[in-house]
Amino acid sequence: MNSSIIHRLKRPLAAFFVGAVTPLAFAPYSYWPIAFASVLVLLLIQHKQTAKQGLASGFSYGLGLFGFGISWVHVSIDTFGGMPKLASLFLMLLLVSYLSLFPALFGYVNRRYSPKLNNAHSFAFLIAAWLSIDWLRGWMLTGFPWLLLGYSQIDSPYANFAPIGGVDLVTLSVVASSLGLYFAVTNKRWQWAIPTVAIGLLSVTAGKTDWVTPDHDQVTSVALVQGNIAQEKKWLPAERWPTLLKFMDLTRENWDADIIVWPEAAIPAFEREVRSFLTSLDEAAKLNNSAVITGVVTAEQGDYYNSVITLGKTNHDAYDYATQQRYHKYHLLPFGEFVPLESLLRPLAPFFNLPMSSFARGERIQPNLVAGDHHLVTALCYEIIFNQLVRDNITQDSDYILTLSNDAWFGTSAGPWQHMEIARMRALELGKPVIRATNNGVTMVTDHKGDIVAEIPQFTTAVLRAEITPTQGVTPFLNFGVLPLKLLVLLLFMISVLSLRQSKG
Repeated sequence: MNSSIIHRLKRPLAAFFVGAVTPLAFAPYSYWPIAFASVLVLLLIQHKQTAKQGLASGFSYGLGLFGFGISWVHVSIDTFGGMPKLASLFLMLLLVSYLSLFPALFGYVNRRYSPKLNNAHSFAFLIAAWLSIDWLRGWMLTGFPWLLLGYSQIDSPYANFAPIGGVDLVTLSVVASSLGLYFAVTNKRWQWAIPTVAIGLLSVTAGKTDWVTPDHDQVTSVALVQGNIAQEKKWLPAERWPTLLKFMDLTRENWDADIIVWPEAAIPAFEREVRSFLTSLDEAAKLNNSAVITGVVTAEQGDYYNSVITLGKTNHDAYDYATQQRYHKYHLLPFGEFVPLESLLRPLAPFFNLPMSSFARGERIQPNLVAGDHHLVTALCYEIIFNQLVRDNITQDSDYILTLSNDAWFGTSAGPWQHMEIARMRALELGKPVIRATNNGVTMVTDHKGDIVAEIPQFTTAVLRAEITPTQGVTPFLNFGVLPLKLLVLLLFMISVLSLRQSKG
Protein backbone atom coordinates (compact mmCIF):
# COMPACT_ATOMS: atom_id res chain seq x y z
CA MET A 1 0.00 0.00 0.00
CA ASN A 2 1.67 3.22 -1.14
CA SER A 3 1.92 6.36 0.95
CA SER A 4 -0.74 8.28 -1.02
CA ILE A 5 -3.39 5.63 -0.26
CA ILE A 6 -2.40 5.63 3.40
CA HIS A 7 -2.67 9.41 3.45
CA ARG A 8 -6.17 9.30 1.89
CA LEU A 9 -7.33 6.76 4.46
CA LYS A 10 -6.09 8.65 7.50
CA ARG A 11 -9.11 10.87 7.96
CA PRO A 12 -11.78 8.21 7.25
CA LEU A 13 -10.05 5.87 9.72
CA ALA A 14 -9.85 8.65 12.29
CA ALA A 15 -13.56 9.37 11.75
CA PHE A 16 -14.36 5.68 12.23
CA PHE A 17 -12.46 5.67 15.52
CA VAL A 18 -14.29 8.81 16.72
CA GLY A 19 -17.64 7.24 15.85
CA ALA A 20 -16.69 3.98 17.59
CA VAL A 21 -15.82 5.83 20.80
CA THR A 22 -19.02 7.93 20.80
CA PRO A 23 -21.32 5.19 22.25
CA LEU A 24 -19.35 5.53 25.49
CA ALA A 25 -21.26 8.80 25.98
CA PHE A 26 -24.49 6.80 26.29
CA ALA A 27 -25.72 4.35 28.91
CA PRO A 28 -24.50 2.18 30.50
CA TYR A 29 -21.15 4.04 30.36
CA SER A 30 -22.54 7.60 30.45
CA TYR A 31 -19.30 9.49 29.84
CA TRP A 32 -21.38 12.36 28.47
CA PRO A 33 -18.52 14.81 27.66
CA ILE A 34 -17.52 12.40 24.88
CA ALA A 35 -20.54 13.60 22.88
CA PHE A 36 -19.07 17.12 22.66
CA ALA A 37 -15.62 15.79 21.77
CA SER A 38 -17.18 13.53 19.12
CA VAL A 39 -18.77 16.42 17.20
CA LEU A 40 -15.70 18.65 17.62
CA VAL A 41 -13.21 16.06 16.37
CA LEU A 42 -15.48 15.03 13.48
CA LEU A 43 -15.65 18.66 12.36
CA LEU A 44 -11.87 18.98 12.65
CA ILE A 45 -11.40 15.82 10.57
CA GLN A 46 -13.67 17.28 7.88
CA HIS A 47 -11.98 20.70 7.97
CA LYS A 48 -10.87 21.73 4.47
CA GLN A 49 -12.03 18.45 2.95
CA THR A 50 -13.88 18.36 -0.36
CA ALA A 51 -17.58 17.45 -0.41
CA LYS A 52 -16.73 13.87 -1.49
CA GLN A 53 -14.15 13.56 1.27
CA GLY A 54 -16.65 14.92 3.78
CA LEU A 55 -19.15 12.30 2.65
CA ALA A 56 -16.55 9.53 3.08
CA SER A 57 -15.45 10.67 6.54
CA GLY A 58 -19.08 11.08 7.60
CA PHE A 59 -19.87 7.56 6.41
CA SER A 60 -16.86 6.19 8.28
CA TYR A 61 -17.98 8.02 11.42
CA GLY A 62 -21.41 6.40 11.05
CA LEU A 63 -19.90 2.94 10.64
CA GLY A 64 -18.10 3.37 13.93
CA LEU A 65 -21.04 4.96 15.74
CA PHE A 66 -23.70 2.47 14.71
CA GLY A 67 -21.43 -0.52 14.32
CA PHE A 68 -20.55 -0.32 18.00
CA GLY A 69 -23.54 1.62 19.30
CA ILE A 70 -26.28 -0.72 18.08
CA SER A 71 -24.32 -3.97 18.06
CA TRP A 72 -27.08 -5.28 20.33
CA VAL A 73 -29.29 -5.67 17.23
CA HIS A 74 -27.01 -8.48 16.08
CA VAL A 75 -27.65 -10.35 19.32
CA SER A 76 -31.32 -10.78 18.39
CA ILE A 77 -30.55 -11.62 14.75
CA ASP A 78 -27.84 -14.14 15.61
CA THR A 79 -29.54 -15.77 18.59
CA PHE A 80 -33.17 -15.80 17.50
CA GLY A 81 -33.09 -15.18 13.74
CA GLY A 82 -32.14 -18.68 12.66
CA MET A 83 -29.56 -17.40 10.16
CA PRO A 84 -25.99 -18.57 9.53
CA LYS A 85 -23.38 -16.42 11.24
CA LEU A 86 -22.07 -14.92 8.00
CA ALA A 87 -25.58 -14.09 6.80
CA SER A 88 -26.49 -12.42 10.10
CA LEU A 89 -23.27 -10.37 10.02
CA PHE A 90 -24.03 -9.31 6.45
CA LEU A 91 -27.54 -8.22 7.43
CA MET A 92 -26.11 -6.24 10.33
CA LEU A 93 -23.61 -4.59 7.98
CA LEU A 94 -26.47 -3.54 5.70
CA LEU A 95 -28.32 -1.94 8.62
CA VAL A 96 -25.23 -0.11 9.89
CA SER A 97 -24.38 1.03 6.37
CA TYR A 98 -27.88 2.39 5.87
CA LEU A 99 -27.73 4.36 9.12
CA SER A 100 -24.26 5.62 8.22
CA LEU A 101 -25.73 7.38 5.20
CA PHE A 102 -27.09 10.07 7.51
CA PRO A 103 -23.76 11.24 9.00
CA ALA A 104 -22.39 10.86 5.47
CA LEU A 105 -25.02 13.32 4.29
CA PHE A 106 -23.97 15.73 7.03
CA GLY A 107 -20.33 15.44 5.97
CA TYR A 108 -21.27 16.15 2.36
CA VAL A 109 -23.43 19.23 3.01
CA ASN A 110 -20.89 20.49 5.53
CA ARG A 111 -18.08 20.59 3.00
CA ARG A 112 -20.32 21.44 0.04
CA TYR A 113 -21.76 24.61 1.54
CA SER A 114 -19.77 25.72 4.61
CA PRO A 115 -16.76 27.00 2.60
CA LYS A 116 -19.15 29.37 0.80
CA LEU A 117 -20.47 30.88 4.04
CA ASN A 118 -18.92 33.18 6.59
CA ASN A 119 -18.35 31.70 10.03
CA ALA A 120 -21.57 33.01 11.58
CA HIS A 121 -23.73 31.70 8.75
CA SER A 122 -21.83 28.42 8.66
CA PHE A 123 -22.50 28.06 12.40
CA ALA A 124 -26.22 28.50 11.80
CA PHE A 125 -26.25 26.23 8.76
CA LEU A 126 -24.47 23.32 10.45
CA ILE A 127 -26.81 23.39 13.46
CA ALA A 128 -29.80 23.29 11.13
CA ALA A 129 -28.23 20.54 9.00
CA TRP A 130 -27.43 18.28 11.96
CA LEU A 131 -30.95 18.51 13.41
CA SER A 132 -32.64 18.10 10.02
CA ILE A 133 -30.63 14.95 9.32
CA ASP A 134 -31.52 13.59 12.78
CA TRP A 135 -35.19 14.19 11.97
CA LEU A 136 -34.78 12.53 8.59
CA ARG A 137 -33.32 9.43 10.27
CA GLY A 138 -36.23 9.46 12.69
CA TRP A 139 -38.71 9.43 9.81
CA MET A 140 -37.37 7.36 6.89
CA LEU A 141 -38.50 3.72 6.73
CA THR A 142 -40.70 4.38 9.83
CA GLY A 143 -37.72 5.92 11.64
CA PHE A 144 -34.84 4.93 13.90
CA PRO A 145 -34.05 7.93 16.15
CA TRP A 146 -31.61 5.97 18.32
CA LEU A 147 -28.29 7.36 19.62
CA LEU A 148 -29.36 10.97 19.23
CA LEU A 149 -26.62 12.93 20.99
CA GLY A 150 -29.14 14.58 23.31
CA TYR A 151 -29.86 11.26 25.04
CA SER A 152 -26.27 11.03 26.23
CA GLN A 153 -26.82 14.19 28.30
CA ILE A 154 -29.59 12.83 30.56
CA ASP A 155 -27.28 13.16 33.59
CA SER A 156 -25.55 16.36 32.51
CA PRO A 157 -26.68 19.99 33.00
CA TYR A 158 -27.59 20.09 29.30
CA ALA A 159 -30.55 17.81 30.05
CA ASN A 160 -32.23 20.87 31.57
CA PHE A 161 -33.10 21.96 28.01
CA ALA A 162 -35.30 18.86 27.52
CA PRO A 163 -38.49 20.23 29.14
CA ILE A 164 -38.19 23.28 26.88
CA GLY A 165 -37.54 21.72 23.48
CA GLY A 166 -37.19 17.98 23.97
CA VAL A 167 -34.19 15.81 23.25
CA ASP A 168 -33.62 17.68 19.98
CA LEU A 169 -32.95 20.94 21.83
CA VAL A 170 -30.43 19.05 23.97
CA THR A 171 -28.79 17.77 20.77
CA LEU A 172 -28.75 21.32 19.41
CA SER A 173 -26.98 22.53 22.55
CA VAL A 174 -24.31 19.82 22.18
CA VAL A 175 -23.74 20.55 18.49
CA ALA A 176 -23.72 24.34 18.97
CA SER A 177 -21.26 24.08 21.86
CA SER A 178 -18.94 21.90 19.80
CA LEU A 179 -19.25 24.21 16.79
CA GLY A 180 -18.17 27.17 18.92
CA LEU A 181 -15.01 25.32 19.92
CA TYR A 182 -14.44 24.21 16.32
CA PHE A 183 -14.51 27.77 15.00
CA ALA A 184 -12.34 28.93 17.91
CA VAL A 185 -9.69 26.35 16.98
CA THR A 186 -9.78 26.72 13.21
CA ASN A 187 -9.89 30.53 13.25
CA LYS A 188 -7.65 30.95 16.30
CA ARG A 189 -10.16 33.43 17.63
CA TRP A 190 -11.21 32.40 21.10
CA GLN A 191 -14.23 34.71 21.00
CA TRP A 192 -15.91 31.78 19.27
CA ALA A 193 -15.81 29.92 22.59
CA ILE A 194 -18.39 32.41 23.93
CA PRO A 195 -21.38 30.43 22.56
CA THR A 196 -20.05 27.30 24.25
CA VAL A 197 -19.73 29.04 27.61
CA ALA A 198 -23.09 30.79 27.19
CA ILE A 199 -24.93 27.54 26.41
CA GLY A 200 -23.33 25.86 29.42
CA LEU A 201 -24.43 28.69 31.71
CA LEU A 202 -27.93 28.66 30.21
CA SER A 203 -28.19 24.92 30.87
CA VAL A 204 -27.46 25.46 34.55
CA THR A 205 -29.92 28.36 34.71
CA ALA A 206 -32.63 26.33 32.99
CA GLY A 207 -32.34 23.71 35.73
CA LYS A 208 -33.55 26.22 38.30
CA THR A 209 -37.02 26.40 36.74
CA ASP A 210 -39.65 23.95 37.99
CA TRP A 211 -42.03 23.55 35.06
CA VAL A 212 -44.29 21.14 36.96
CA THR A 213 -44.94 20.47 40.64
CA PRO A 214 -45.54 17.09 42.30
CA ASP A 215 -49.04 16.47 43.66
CA HIS A 216 -48.17 14.82 46.97
CA ASP A 217 -51.83 14.12 47.72
CA GLN A 218 -51.94 11.54 44.92
CA VAL A 219 -49.00 9.24 45.72
CA THR A 220 -49.33 5.86 44.01
CA SER A 221 -47.75 2.60 45.10
CA VAL A 222 -46.65 0.35 42.25
CA ALA A 223 -45.27 -3.17 41.95
CA LEU A 224 -43.42 -4.03 38.73
CA VAL A 225 -43.07 -7.77 38.14
CA GLN A 226 -39.87 -8.80 36.38
CA GLY A 227 -40.50 -12.43 35.45
CA ASN A 228 -37.08 -13.07 33.89
CA ILE A 229 -38.46 -15.59 31.40
CA ALA A 230 -35.87 -16.97 28.98
CA GLN A 231 -36.71 -15.74 25.48
CA GLU A 232 -35.98 -19.09 23.84
CA LYS A 233 -38.52 -20.78 26.15
CA LYS A 234 -41.12 -18.05 26.37
CA TRP A 235 -43.49 -19.29 23.64
CA LEU A 236 -43.07 -23.03 24.12
CA PRO A 237 -46.51 -24.57 24.90
CA ALA A 238 -45.05 -26.49 27.84
CA GLU A 239 -43.90 -23.21 29.43
CA ARG A 240 -47.25 -21.41 29.25
CA TRP A 241 -48.71 -22.36 32.62
CA PRO A 242 -45.43 -22.35 34.54
CA THR A 243 -44.93 -18.77 33.29
CA LEU A 244 -48.46 -17.68 34.24
CA LEU A 245 -48.16 -19.28 37.67
CA LYS A 246 -44.82 -17.57 38.22
CA PHE A 247 -46.35 -14.16 37.53
CA MET A 248 -49.33 -14.99 39.72
CA ASP A 249 -47.11 -16.04 42.64
CA LEU A 250 -45.16 -12.80 42.42
CA THR A 251 -48.37 -10.80 42.13
CA ARG A 252 -50.08 -12.49 45.06
CA GLU A 253 -47.35 -11.20 47.37
CA ASN A 254 -47.99 -7.60 46.27
CA TRP A 255 -51.76 -7.14 46.33
CA ASP A 256 -51.29 -4.15 48.62
CA ALA A 257 -49.92 -2.10 45.70
CA ASP A 258 -52.28 0.30 43.94
CA ILE A 259 -51.01 -0.81 40.52
CA ILE A 260 -49.25 -4.05 39.60
CA VAL A 261 -47.51 -4.09 36.22
CA TRP A 262 -46.46 -7.07 34.13
CA PRO A 263 -44.14 -6.53 31.12
CA GLU A 264 -44.72 -6.59 27.37
CA ALA A 265 -46.34 -9.85 26.19
CA ALA A 266 -45.99 -11.24 29.72
CA ILE A 267 -48.78 -13.70 28.92
CA PRO A 268 -47.25 -16.28 26.54
CA ALA A 269 -50.49 -16.97 24.69
CA PHE A 270 -53.10 -15.21 22.64
CA GLU A 271 -55.56 -13.40 24.87
CA ARG A 272 -58.50 -15.44 23.56
CA GLU A 273 -56.76 -18.64 24.72
CA VAL A 274 -56.51 -17.57 28.37
CA ARG A 275 -59.85 -15.85 28.97
CA SER A 276 -60.64 -17.87 32.07
CA PHE A 277 -57.25 -17.04 33.55
CA LEU A 278 -57.73 -13.33 32.89
CA THR A 279 -61.21 -13.44 34.39
CA SER A 280 -59.79 -14.96 37.57
CA LEU A 281 -56.97 -12.40 37.67
CA ASP A 282 -59.48 -9.59 37.21
CA GLU A 283 -61.63 -10.86 40.07
CA ALA A 284 -58.66 -11.31 42.39
CA ALA A 285 -57.41 -7.78 41.68
CA LYS A 286 -60.87 -6.33 42.35
CA LEU A 287 -61.11 -8.18 45.66
CA ASN A 288 -57.81 -6.61 46.70
CA ASN A 289 -58.73 -3.13 45.46
CA SER A 290 -55.78 -3.20 43.09
CA ALA A 291 -55.24 -2.91 39.34
CA VAL A 292 -53.12 -5.17 37.14
CA ILE A 293 -51.62 -4.05 33.84
CA THR A 294 -50.21 -6.63 31.47
CA GLY A 295 -48.94 -6.98 27.94
CA VAL A 296 -50.71 -9.59 25.81
CA VAL A 297 -51.13 -10.51 22.15
CA THR A 298 -54.72 -10.05 20.96
CA ALA A 299 -56.56 -10.90 17.76
CA GLU A 300 -59.37 -8.96 16.11
CA GLN A 301 -60.94 -9.98 12.79
CA GLY A 302 -57.86 -11.85 11.66
CA ASP A 303 -55.36 -9.17 12.71
CA TYR A 304 -52.91 -9.62 15.58
CA TYR A 305 -51.93 -6.80 17.91
CA ASN A 306 -49.23 -6.28 20.51
CA SER A 307 -51.50 -4.99 23.27
CA VAL A 308 -51.83 -3.87 26.87
CA ILE A 309 -54.90 -4.44 29.05
CA THR A 310 -55.90 -3.41 32.57
CA LEU A 311 -57.70 -5.64 35.04
CA GLY A 312 -59.13 -5.25 38.52
CA LYS A 313 -59.81 -1.71 39.74
CA THR A 314 -60.32 0.12 36.46
CA ASN A 315 -62.88 2.33 34.74
CA HIS A 316 -64.63 -0.61 33.08
CA ASP A 317 -66.72 -3.52 34.28
CA ALA A 318 -65.60 -7.08 34.84
CA TYR A 319 -63.20 -8.50 32.27
CA ASP A 320 -64.95 -9.45 29.05
CA TYR A 321 -62.97 -10.46 25.97
CA ALA A 322 -65.46 -8.85 23.59
CA THR A 323 -65.60 -5.43 25.29
CA GLN A 324 -62.23 -5.17 27.05
CA GLN A 325 -60.43 -1.82 26.69
CA ARG A 326 -57.02 -2.34 25.12
CA TYR A 327 -54.05 -0.34 23.97
CA HIS A 328 -52.76 -1.60 20.60
CA LYS A 329 -49.17 -0.79 19.71
CA TYR A 330 -48.97 1.77 16.92
CA HIS A 331 -45.29 2.15 16.07
CA LEU A 332 -44.14 -1.35 15.20
CA LEU A 333 -40.52 -2.49 15.14
CA PRO A 334 -39.35 -3.18 11.56
CA PHE A 335 -38.53 -6.87 11.04
CA GLY A 336 -39.32 -7.62 14.69
CA GLU A 337 -43.07 -6.91 14.45
CA PHE A 338 -43.62 -6.35 10.75
CA VAL A 339 -41.57 -7.05 7.66
CA PRO A 340 -41.21 -4.25 5.10
CA LEU A 341 -41.56 -5.56 1.52
CA GLU A 342 -42.99 -8.70 3.10
CA SER A 343 -43.68 -10.72 -0.05
CA LEU A 344 -40.10 -10.19 -1.23
CA LEU A 345 -38.18 -10.69 2.01
CA ARG A 346 -40.00 -13.47 3.88
CA PRO A 347 -38.90 -16.25 1.49
CA LEU A 348 -35.25 -15.21 1.73
CA ALA A 349 -34.36 -16.22 5.28
CA PRO A 350 -35.79 -17.64 8.52
CA PHE A 351 -34.95 -14.31 10.23
CA PHE A 352 -37.90 -12.70 8.45
CA ASN A 353 -40.20 -15.31 9.96
CA LEU A 354 -39.43 -14.52 13.59
CA PRO A 355 -42.38 -15.21 15.93
CA MET A 356 -44.80 -12.29 16.14
CA SER A 357 -43.42 -10.53 13.05
CA SER A 358 -46.81 -9.94 11.41
CA PHE A 359 -48.58 -7.52 13.74
CA ALA A 360 -51.18 -4.99 12.69
CA ARG A 361 -50.84 -1.47 14.08
CA GLY A 362 -53.27 0.31 16.37
CA GLU A 363 -54.44 3.91 16.04
CA ARG A 364 -51.88 6.68 16.47
CA ILE A 365 -53.94 8.39 19.18
CA GLN A 366 -55.60 6.12 21.75
CA PRO A 367 -57.30 6.70 25.10
CA ASN A 368 -55.16 6.51 28.21
CA LEU A 369 -55.36 3.28 30.14
CA VAL A 370 -56.98 3.66 33.55
CA ALA A 371 -55.60 1.71 36.50
CA GLY A 372 -57.04 2.49 39.90
CA ASP A 373 -57.66 6.22 39.93
CA HIS A 374 -54.86 7.05 37.52
CA HIS A 375 -54.58 7.61 33.76
CA LEU A 376 -51.51 6.23 32.03
CA VAL A 377 -50.08 7.16 28.63
CA THR A 378 -48.84 3.90 27.13
CA ALA A 379 -45.77 3.33 24.96
CA LEU A 380 -44.96 -0.27 24.15
CA CYS A 381 -41.22 -0.99 23.97
CA TYR A 382 -39.89 0.65 20.76
CA GLU A 383 -42.57 3.37 20.89
CA ILE A 384 -40.90 5.16 23.80
CA ILE A 385 -38.20 6.47 21.43
CA PHE A 386 -40.78 8.62 19.57
CA ASN A 387 -41.30 11.62 21.82
CA GLN A 388 -43.88 13.30 19.60
CA LEU A 389 -46.02 10.13 19.64
CA VAL A 390 -45.94 9.96 23.44
CA ARG A 391 -46.61 13.70 23.71
CA ASP A 392 -49.61 13.56 21.38
CA ASN A 393 -51.27 10.87 23.51
CA ILE A 394 -51.06 12.86 26.74
CA THR A 395 -54.35 14.37 27.93
CA GLN A 396 -55.28 16.69 30.80
CA ASP A 397 -56.00 13.60 32.89
CA SER A 398 -52.69 11.81 32.22
CA ASP A 399 -50.73 11.04 35.39
CA TYR A 400 -47.91 8.74 34.33
CA ILE A 401 -46.05 7.42 31.30
CA LEU A 402 -46.22 3.63 31.14
CA THR A 403 -43.78 1.67 29.02
CA LEU A 404 -43.65 -2.12 28.88
CA SER A 405 -40.77 -3.89 27.21
CA ASN A 406 -39.09 -7.21 26.62
CA ASP A 407 -35.40 -6.57 26.03
CA ALA A 408 -34.50 -10.23 26.51
CA TRP A 409 -33.83 -10.26 22.75
CA PHE A 410 -30.66 -8.24 23.37
CA GLY A 411 -28.91 -10.30 26.02
CA THR A 412 -26.21 -8.62 28.11
CA SER A 413 -25.59 -5.84 25.57
CA ALA A 414 -25.92 -2.09 26.05
CA GLY A 415 -29.29 -2.05 24.26
CA PRO A 416 -31.55 -2.29 27.33
CA TRP A 417 -29.56 0.46 29.07
CA GLN A 418 -29.80 2.77 26.09
CA HIS A 419 -33.53 2.02 26.00
CA MET A 420 -33.85 2.97 29.67
CA GLU A 421 -31.94 6.21 29.03
CA ILE A 422 -34.45 7.14 26.35
CA ALA A 423 -37.38 6.46 28.71
CA ARG A 424 -35.81 8.75 31.29
CA MET A 425 -35.65 11.54 28.71
CA ARG A 426 -39.41 11.18 28.07
CA ALA A 427 -40.08 11.83 31.76
CA LEU A 428 -37.97 14.99 31.73
CA GLU A 429 -39.43 16.31 28.47
CA LEU A 430 -43.04 15.79 29.47
CA GLY A 431 -42.88 16.33 33.24
CA LYS A 432 -44.44 12.93 33.98
CA PRO A 433 -43.00 10.03 36.00
CA VAL A 434 -42.21 6.91 33.97
CA ILE A 435 -43.16 3.36 34.94
CA ARG A 436 -40.99 0.88 33.01
CA ALA A 437 -41.71 -2.83 33.44
CA THR A 438 -39.56 -5.34 31.56
CA ASN A 439 -39.15 -9.09 31.33
CA ASN A 440 -35.52 -9.20 32.45
CA GLY A 441 -34.42 -5.57 32.89
CA VAL A 442 -33.93 -2.75 33.07
CA THR A 443 -37.08 -2.41 35.22
CA MET A 444 -37.32 1.02 36.85
CA VAL A 445 -39.45 3.94 37.99
CA THR A 446 -38.44 7.58 37.50
CA ASP A 447 -39.74 10.85 38.86
CA HIS A 448 -40.85 13.70 36.59
CA LYS A 449 -37.24 14.84 36.15
CA GLY A 450 -36.10 11.51 34.77
CA ASP A 451 -34.20 10.65 37.94
CA ILE A 452 -34.45 6.97 38.83
CA VAL A 453 -36.55 6.47 41.96
CA ALA A 454 -36.04 2.71 42.10
CA GLU A 455 -34.73 -0.12 39.90
CA ILE A 456 -33.92 -3.81 40.20
CA PRO A 457 -31.01 -5.78 38.73
CA GLN A 458 -31.16 -7.33 35.28
CA PHE A 459 -31.58 -11.07 34.82
CA THR A 460 -33.26 -11.62 38.17
CA THR A 461 -36.77 -12.69 39.10
CA ALA A 462 -37.95 -9.84 41.27
CA VAL A 463 -40.66 -7.30 42.00
CA LEU A 464 -39.84 -3.60 42.09
CA ARG A 465 -41.83 -1.74 44.75
CA ALA A 466 -41.94 2.04 44.59
CA GLU A 467 -44.09 5.07 45.28
CA ILE A 468 -44.56 7.68 42.56
CA THR A 469 -46.19 11.07 42.51
CA PRO A 470 -48.11 12.65 39.61
CA THR A 471 -47.51 16.27 38.69
CA GLN A 472 -49.48 19.41 38.02
CA GLY A 473 -48.63 21.84 35.25
CA VAL A 474 -47.08 21.37 31.82
CA THR A 475 -43.62 21.72 30.33
CA PRO A 476 -43.04 23.95 27.28
CA PHE A 477 -42.31 20.82 25.26
CA LEU A 478 -45.63 19.29 26.25
CA ASN A 479 -47.35 22.52 25.22
CA PHE A 480 -45.64 23.11 21.88
CA GLY A 481 -43.74 19.96 20.96
CA VAL A 482 -40.96 20.23 18.40
CA LEU A 483 -42.69 22.93 16.31
CA PRO A 484 -40.70 25.92 17.70
CA LEU A 485 -37.45 24.08 17.02
CA LYS A 486 -38.52 23.27 13.47
CA LEU A 487 -39.33 26.94 12.88
CA LEU A 488 -35.89 27.86 14.24
CA VAL A 489 -34.21 25.37 11.91
CA LEU A 490 -36.20 26.77 8.97
CA LEU A 491 -35.07 30.28 9.90
CA LEU A 492 -31.43 29.17 10.11
CA PHE A 493 -31.67 27.56 6.67
CA MET A 494 -33.25 30.71 5.24
CA ILE A 495 -30.41 32.81 6.62
CA SER A 496 -27.90 30.39 5.08
CA VAL A 497 -29.62 30.41 1.67
CA LEU A 498 -29.69 34.23 1.61
CA SER A 499 -26.01 34.29 2.48
CA LEU A 500 -25.22 31.85 -0.35
CA ARG A 501 -27.14 33.97 -2.85
CA GLN A 502 -25.34 37.10 -1.74
CA SER A 503 -21.97 35.37 -2.09
CA LYS A 504 -22.87 34.35 -5.67
CA GLY A 505 -24.03 37.88 -6.44
